[in-house]
Amino acid sequence: MTENEVGQALIGCAMSVHSGLGPGLLESAYEGCLCHELSKNDIAFRRQVPLPVRYGGLKIDSGYRLDILLDEKVVVEIKAVDKLNDLHRA
Repeated sequence: MTENEVGQALIGCAMSVHSGLGPGLLESAYEGCLCHELSKNDIAFRRQVPLPVRYGGLKIDSGYRLDILLDEKVVVEIKAVDKLNDLHRA
C-alpha cells in the first residue's frame, strides 16, 4: 500500500473507533481499539515502537515510543484531548 492508501485506511478505522466509543476515554483505550480495527482490516502495524534520539553522533534511548507504526510507513500518535492546539499540529 502507498502512504496515501495507508492513511485512508487509518482514517476509516479511526472513525469506526470514535463512532463506537465516543469521547472521554484514555488514550490507551483508543489505541487498543484502533489496533483491533487495524487487525480486522488486515493492516500491518507495530505498537509502542521505540524511537531513539540521535544526538552528537550517539543513539540515546530516551524512552520515546511511537504509539503505532502502520505498514512501516505511517506514524500514528494517539491523542485524547478536548481540543487541538498548535503543539498537537506539529
